[in-house]
Amino acid sequence: MKILWVKPGKILPLDSGGKLRTYNILRHLSANHDVTYLSYYGGKSKDPAYERQIVSVLPGAIPVFTDIPEPTGFDRVLDYLRELPKSAPYAVSRFASGDVRRILEEWISQPKFDVAVCDFLASAPNFPRDLAMPCVLFQHNVESVLWRRRAQFESKFLDRMIAKIEYARMVRYEAQQVRRFHQIFAVSERDREVMSTMVERSRVSVLPTGVDLAKYCYDPQLRPAGPLVIFTGSMDWEPNIDGVEYFCRQAWPRVLTSVPGARFRIVGRDPRPRVKKLASPSIEVTGSVDSIIDHLRDAAVVVVPLRIGSGTRLKIYEAMAMGKAVVSTGIGAEGLDVHDGKDILLADRPKPFADAVVTLLRDEVERRRYELAAAATARQHDWSVIAERFANEMEQVCRSVSSQGDPLPVVAVA
Repeated sequence: MKILWVKPGKILPLDSGGKLRTYNILRHLSANHDVTYLSYYGGKSKDPAYERQIVSVLPGAIPVFTDIPEPTGFDRVLDYLRELPKSAPYAVSRFASGDVRRILEEWISQPKFDVAVCDFLASAPNFPRDLAMPCVLFQHNVESVLWRRRAQFESKFLDRMIAKIEYARMVRYEAQQVRRFHQIFAVSERDREVMSTMVERSRVSVLPTGVDLAKYCYDPQLRPAGPLVIFTGSMDWEPNIDGVEYFCRQAWPRVLTSVPGARFRIVGRDPRPRVKKLASPSIEVTGSVDSIIDHLRDAAVVVVPLRIGSGTRLKIYEAMAMGKAVVSTGIGAEGLDVHDGKDILLADRPKPFADAVVTLLRDEVERRRYELAAAATARQHDWSVIAERFANEMEQVCRSVSSQGDPLPVVAVA
């Protein structure tokens, strides 16, 4: 099968869940299929080092440098205001590229590939109006759900207002794009249920999250480095920022009262000032690290205190694969094949969340029970299995489109 895969932004380094999910599926698909990975990225200048690296690790990659800016701080606010008149949400319109659109118009109009994958909604504006070949939209999140939750929990007035605007625009835009593609790939049954309100349920397939079992290995002889609790994730992503703030302010003091020697370590790239301010004698903020695995090895408990988000969290399966006891909110574990009270503990309020962490820190026998169950669950979700399901679903899309013959109705592209 000849596959065209399109994703915005640099996929390397592998420092976010979306990057890891895409990379692992691509590397397994490439073993048995002809995959062309169009990796388009912006910034101030072309990055030859990235282009060499991506072609090295994914030989079918075609890196394309665009003029898409990557503003920060006040420049990002100005960029947002410039994009405001457009009908598409800023989270999508800022990734539109005339160069990429011209490439896709040429490639999709020809019988060059069997199927094209639009990875993330942000790639959608670059796909042509007429999808003359089978095209799949790979939804790592339901973006409208993510923005609704951000609008609910943002603490700053301006950020909350922007989130409300983005949510209102995303509701319309996401539904429009979901109907435009031949098939939607969701990462959880929950996401499928939500998108089934936008399009026929039969046009939404579920491809669950996986884990690299060769990399994240369970060692039953390993013991934690004391009462250490960790969180892993990109610390420039609002759901993660909100999650660690919530945990540090509302749950962590309760943990310290019961386990005075406990330590909390926040592991992840680009911590924002709000995250750095959380540092204290009992809380460490590491910033970028060479390997998350070393920190997972040290942990007694891994926490996922998310209140915002959609899709699924790779960090949970990575921790479970290494045999770590995990405490999460319901949203943090949403869509994963996990079982509260068996291989994970779920709690949505600060006191039960803290109590669960304390129990696991104090009771080694109970913690070992969760560690064994977590490792057993993770063994069922290797990325090689997920990639095979991905290929089977794409082949089904190709057969379905070929048998139907008629193209989907044309939907305006913002």
